[in-house]
Amino acid sequence: MTKEVKDSIPPLYDEHEEIVSEKGKKVKRRGIFLLPNLFTTASLFSGFFAIIASIESNFILAGMAIFAAQIFDGLDGRVARLTNAESPFGAQYDSLCDVISFGIAPALMVFLWGFEELGRIGWVISFLYLAAAALRLARFNVEIESSDDKYFSGLPSPVAAALVVYFIWTLSASGIQNELVSFPLAILTATLTGTVTLLMVVNVPYYSFKDINLRNRVPFFVILFAVFIIALISIDPPIVLVSCAFAYVISGPIFYLFKTIRK
Repeated sequence: MTKEVKDSIPPLYDEHEEIVSEKGKKVKRRGIFLLPNLFTTASLFSGFFAIIASIESNFILAGMAIFAAQIFDGLDGRVARLTNAESPFGAQYDSLCDVISFGIAPALMVFLWGFEELGRIGWVISFLYLAAAALRLARFNVEIESSDDKYFSGLPSPVAAALVVYFIWTLSASGIQNELVSFPLAILTATLTGTVTLLMVVNVPYYSFKDINLRNRVPFFVILFAVFIIALISIDPPIVLVSCAFAYVISGPIFYLFKTIRK
Protein backbone atom coordinates (compact mmCIF):
# COMPACT_ATOMS: atom_id res chain seq x y z
CA MET A 1 0.00 0.00 0.00
CA THR A 2 1.46 3.36 -1.02
CA LYS A 3 1.91 6.17 1.45
CA GLU A 4 -0.64 8.38 -0.38
CA VAL A 5 -3.34 5.70 -0.22
CA LYS A 6 -2.53 4.92 3.38
CA ASP A 7 -2.80 8.57 4.40
CA SER A 8 -6.16 8.92 2.60
CA ILE A 9 -7.79 6.22 4.75
CA PRO A 10 -9.37 7.74 7.89
CA PRO A 11 -8.05 6.26 11.14
CA LEU A 12 -10.28 3.74 12.85
CA TYR A 13 -9.13 4.83 16.28
CA ASP A 14 -8.94 8.28 17.82
CA GLU A 15 -5.54 9.90 17.56
CA HIS A 16 -4.09 11.09 20.83
CA GLU A 17 -1.29 13.63 21.17
CA GLU A 18 2.17 12.80 19.92
CA ILE A 19 4.57 11.28 22.45
CA VAL A 20 8.32 11.77 22.21
CA SER A 21 10.27 8.50 22.46
CA GLU A 22 13.65 8.02 24.09
CA LYS A 23 15.46 8.51 20.75
CA GLY A 24 13.87 11.91 20.26
CA LYS A 25 11.41 10.75 17.59
CA LYS A 26 7.73 11.65 17.77
CA VAL A 27 5.46 8.62 17.80
CA LYS A 28 1.68 8.79 17.35
CA ARG A 29 -0.23 6.71 19.86
CA ARG A 30 -3.80 5.77 19.00
CA GLY A 31 -6.55 4.67 21.31
CA ILE A 32 -10.30 4.87 21.89
CA PHE A 33 -12.37 7.18 24.07
CA LEU A 34 -13.30 5.26 27.19
CA LEU A 35 -16.47 6.86 28.57
CA PRO A 36 -18.85 6.78 25.54
CA ASN A 37 -17.68 3.29 24.56
CA LEU A 38 -18.40 2.05 28.08
CA PHE A 39 -22.02 3.12 27.67
CA THR A 40 -22.11 1.38 24.27
CA THR A 41 -20.73 -1.81 25.84
CA ALA A 42 -23.39 -1.59 28.57
CA SER A 43 -26.04 -1.39 25.83
CA LEU A 44 -24.53 -4.46 24.17
CA PHE A 45 -24.56 -6.37 27.45
CA SER A 46 -28.21 -5.45 28.04
CA GLY A 47 -29.13 -6.74 24.58
CA PHE A 48 -27.26 -9.98 25.19
CA PHE A 49 -28.99 -10.35 28.55
CA ALA A 50 -32.36 -9.85 26.83
CA ILE A 51 -31.53 -12.72 24.45
CA ILE A 52 -30.71 -15.05 27.35
CA ALA A 53 -33.89 -14.02 29.21
CA SER A 54 -36.00 -14.63 26.08
CA ILE A 55 -34.56 -18.12 25.64
CA GLU A 56 -35.55 -18.81 29.24
CA SER A 57 -39.09 -17.46 28.50
CA ASN A 58 -38.62 -14.58 30.95
CA PHE A 59 -39.99 -11.91 28.63
CA ILE A 60 -40.62 -9.38 31.40
CA LEU A 61 -36.93 -9.40 32.31
CA ALA A 62 -36.04 -9.27 28.61
CA GLY A 63 -38.20 -6.16 28.19
CA MET A 64 -36.45 -4.50 31.12
CA ALA A 65 -33.08 -5.34 29.58
CA ILE A 66 -34.05 -3.73 26.26
CA PHE A 67 -35.21 -0.64 28.17
CA ALA A 68 -31.78 -0.47 29.82
CA ALA A 69 -30.10 -0.92 26.43
CA GLN A 70 -32.05 2.05 25.07
CA ILE A 71 -30.99 4.24 27.99
CA PHE A 72 -27.32 3.36 27.52
CA ASP A 73 -27.63 3.78 23.74
CA GLY A 74 -29.02 7.26 24.20
CA LEU A 75 -26.33 8.19 26.71
CA ASP A 76 -23.31 7.13 24.67
CA GLY A 77 -24.01 9.60 21.86
CA ARG A 78 -24.89 12.42 24.25
CA VAL A 79 -21.77 11.82 26.33
CA ALA A 80 -19.60 11.68 23.21
CA ARG A 81 -20.93 15.03 22.00
CA LEU A 82 -20.73 16.71 25.40
CA THR A 83 -17.14 15.55 25.98
CA ASN A 84 -16.07 16.08 22.36
CA ALA A 85 -15.26 12.37 22.14
CA GLU A 86 -17.01 11.50 18.86
CA SER A 87 -15.06 9.18 16.57
CA PRO A 88 -15.50 6.83 13.59
CA PHE A 89 -14.68 3.90 15.84
CA GLY A 90 -17.44 4.84 18.30
CA ALA A 91 -19.98 5.24 15.50
CA GLN A 92 -19.20 1.83 13.99
CA TYR A 93 -19.10 0.11 17.39
CA ASP A 94 -22.44 1.67 18.32
CA SER A 95 -24.06 0.40 15.12
CA LEU A 96 -22.76 -3.14 15.61
CA CYS A 97 -24.09 -3.19 19.17
CA ASP A 98 -27.45 -1.79 17.99
CA VAL A 99 -27.83 -4.67 15.53
CA ILE A 100 -27.63 -7.07 18.47
CA SER A 101 -29.62 -5.10 21.06
CA PHE A 102 -32.33 -3.71 18.76
CA GLY A 103 -32.21 -6.25 15.93
CA ILE A 104 -31.39 -9.78 17.05
CA ALA A 105 -32.75 -9.51 20.60
CA PRO A 106 -36.27 -8.21 19.66
CA ALA A 107 -36.52 -10.58 16.67
CA LEU A 108 -35.71 -13.58 18.84
CA MET A 109 -37.93 -12.33 21.65
CA VAL A 110 -41.02 -11.88 19.48
CA PHE A 111 -40.52 -15.25 17.80
CA LEU A 112 -40.13 -17.18 21.05
CA TRP A 113 -43.03 -15.31 22.64
CA GLY A 114 -45.73 -16.05 20.09
CA PHE A 115 -44.59 -16.53 16.50
CA GLU A 116 -44.11 -20.28 16.83
CA GLU A 117 -47.88 -20.44 16.38
CA LEU A 118 -47.43 -19.03 12.87
CA GLY A 119 -44.85 -21.59 11.75
CA ARG A 120 -42.61 -20.49 8.88
CA ILE A 121 -44.41 -17.18 8.56
CA GLY A 122 -43.32 -16.37 12.11
CA TRP A 123 -39.61 -16.81 11.57
CA VAL A 124 -39.78 -15.06 8.20
CA ILE A 125 -41.34 -11.97 9.80
CA SER A 126 -38.74 -12.10 12.59
CA PHE A 127 -35.93 -12.30 10.04
CA LEU A 128 -37.36 -9.44 7.97
CA TYR A 129 -37.41 -7.30 11.10
CA LEU A 130 -33.77 -8.15 11.79
CA ALA A 131 -32.75 -7.45 8.19
CA ALA A 132 -34.59 -4.10 8.21
CA ALA A 133 -32.85 -3.08 11.45
CA ALA A 134 -29.43 -3.92 9.95
CA LEU A 135 -30.26 -2.05 6.71
CA ARG A 136 -31.53 0.95 8.69
CA LEU A 137 -28.29 1.17 10.67
CA ALA A 138 -26.14 0.74 7.55
CA ARG A 139 -28.02 3.54 5.78
CA PHE A 140 -27.64 5.75 8.85
CA ASN A 141 -23.85 5.28 8.80
CA VAL A 142 -23.66 6.08 5.09
CA GLU A 143 -25.83 9.21 5.33
CA ILE A 144 -24.52 10.47 8.68
CA GLU A 145 -22.46 13.27 7.08
CA SER A 146 -25.10 14.47 4.60
CA SER A 147 -28.35 13.95 6.50
CA ASP A 148 -30.27 16.54 8.50
CA ASP A 149 -29.38 16.25 12.18
CA LYS A 150 -32.88 17.38 13.17
CA TYR A 151 -34.65 14.41 11.54
CA PHE A 152 -33.97 10.73 11.03
CA SER A 153 -34.70 9.13 7.67
CA GLY A 154 -36.88 6.20 8.63
CA LEU A 155 -37.90 4.89 12.04
CA PRO A 156 -34.86 4.47 14.34
CA SER A 157 -34.22 0.85 15.24
CA PRO A 158 -34.29 1.47 19.03
CA VAL A 159 -37.86 2.80 18.79
CA ALA A 160 -38.92 -0.02 16.47
CA ALA A 161 -37.56 -2.47 19.03
CA ALA A 162 -39.30 -0.54 21.81
CA LEU A 163 -42.77 -0.86 20.31
CA VAL A 164 -42.42 -4.61 19.72
CA VAL A 165 -40.66 -5.42 22.99
CA TYR A 166 -42.83 -3.26 25.23
CA PHE A 167 -45.97 -4.70 23.61
CA ILE A 168 -44.74 -8.20 24.49
CA TRP A 169 -43.70 -7.01 27.95
CA THR A 170 -47.22 -5.65 28.57
CA LEU A 171 -48.91 -8.90 27.49
CA SER A 172 -46.41 -11.06 29.40
CA ALA A 173 -47.08 -9.05 32.55
CA SER A 174 -50.74 -10.00 32.06
CA GLY A 175 -49.78 -13.68 31.86
CA ILE A 176 -50.09 -14.06 28.07
CA GLN A 177 -47.14 -15.77 26.42
CA ASN A 178 -46.05 -18.95 24.61
CA GLU A 179 -48.87 -21.52 24.57
CA LEU A 180 -51.42 -18.94 25.79
CA VAL A 181 -50.94 -16.75 22.71
CA SER A 182 -53.96 -17.17 20.45
CA PHE A 183 -53.74 -17.16 16.67
CA PRO A 184 -55.48 -13.73 16.29
CA LEU A 185 -53.09 -12.22 18.87
CA ALA A 186 -50.13 -13.73 17.00
CA ILE A 187 -51.43 -12.16 13.77
CA LEU A 188 -51.80 -8.79 15.53
CA THR A 189 -48.22 -8.99 16.81
CA ALA A 190 -46.99 -10.01 13.36
CA THR A 191 -48.79 -7.01 11.83
CA LEU A 192 -47.24 -4.69 14.41
CA THR A 193 -43.78 -6.13 13.75
CA GLY A 194 -44.26 -5.88 10.00
CA THR A 195 -45.35 -2.25 10.29
CA VAL A 196 -42.24 -1.13 12.18
CA THR A 197 -40.13 -3.23 9.79
CA LEU A 198 -41.50 -1.24 6.86
CA LEU A 199 -41.15 2.11 8.63
CA MET A 200 -37.46 1.46 9.29
CA VAL A 201 -36.60 1.26 5.59
CA VAL A 202 -38.90 3.92 4.07
CA ASN A 203 -37.91 7.59 3.88
CA VAL A 204 -40.31 8.89 6.52
CA PRO A 205 -38.82 11.71 8.65
CA TYR A 206 -38.69 11.28 12.42
CA TYR A 207 -37.65 13.99 14.86
CA SER A 208 -34.21 13.16 16.29
CA PHE A 209 -34.14 15.42 19.41
CA LYS A 210 -30.45 16.09 18.61
CA ASP A 211 -30.99 19.85 18.50
CA ILE A 212 -31.80 19.87 22.21
CA ASN A 213 -28.77 21.32 23.99
CA LEU A 214 -28.42 19.90 27.49
CA ARG A 215 -25.96 22.63 28.43
CA ASN A 216 -28.49 25.43 28.02
CA ARG A 217 -30.66 26.77 30.81
CA VAL A 218 -34.28 25.62 30.78
CA PRO A 219 -37.44 26.92 32.50
CA PHE A 220 -38.30 25.40 35.85
CA PHE A 221 -41.41 23.64 34.53
CA VAL A 222 -39.19 21.49 32.28
CA ILE A 223 -37.72 19.82 35.37
CA LEU A 224 -41.21 19.33 36.78
CA PHE A 225 -42.30 17.74 33.49
CA ALA A 226 -39.32 15.36 33.60
CA VAL A 227 -40.20 14.36 37.16
CA PHE A 228 -43.81 13.80 36.08
CA ILE A 229 -42.71 11.50 33.23
CA ILE A 230 -40.53 9.45 35.59
CA ALA A 231 -43.38 9.15 38.10
CA LEU A 232 -45.78 8.16 35.30
CA ILE A 233 -43.45 5.41 34.09
CA SER A 234 -43.08 4.05 37.62
CA ILE A 235 -46.87 3.52 37.88
CA ASP A 236 -47.04 0.91 35.11
CA PRO A 237 -43.76 0.81 33.11
CA PRO A 238 -44.74 -1.44 30.18
CA ILE A 239 -48.04 0.31 29.39
CA VAL A 240 -46.55 3.82 29.64
CA LEU A 241 -43.49 2.86 27.61
CA VAL A 242 -45.44 1.13 24.84
CA SER A 243 -47.76 4.16 24.66
CA CYS A 244 -44.79 6.53 24.28
CA ALA A 245 -43.23 4.27 21.63
CA PHE A 246 -46.52 4.07 19.71
CA ALA A 247 -46.91 7.87 19.81
CA TYR A 248 -43.43 8.33 18.35
CA VAL A 249 -43.95 5.66 15.68
CA ILE A 250 -47.11 7.29 14.33
CA SER A 251 -45.59 10.78 14.55
CA GLY A 252 -43.46 10.13 11.47
CA PRO A 253 -46.29 9.21 9.04
CA ILE A 254 -48.46 12.01 10.45
CA PHE A 255 -45.71 14.60 9.94
CA TYR A 256 -44.97 13.24 6.45
CA LEU A 257 -48.67 13.37 5.50
CA PHE A 258 -49.04 16.90 6.86
CA LYS A 259 -45.93 18.01 4.97
CA THR A 260 -47.21 16.42 1.74
CA ILE A 261 -50.63 18.10 2.08
CA ARG A 262 -48.99 21.51 2.63
CA LYS A 263 -46.95 21.09 -0.55
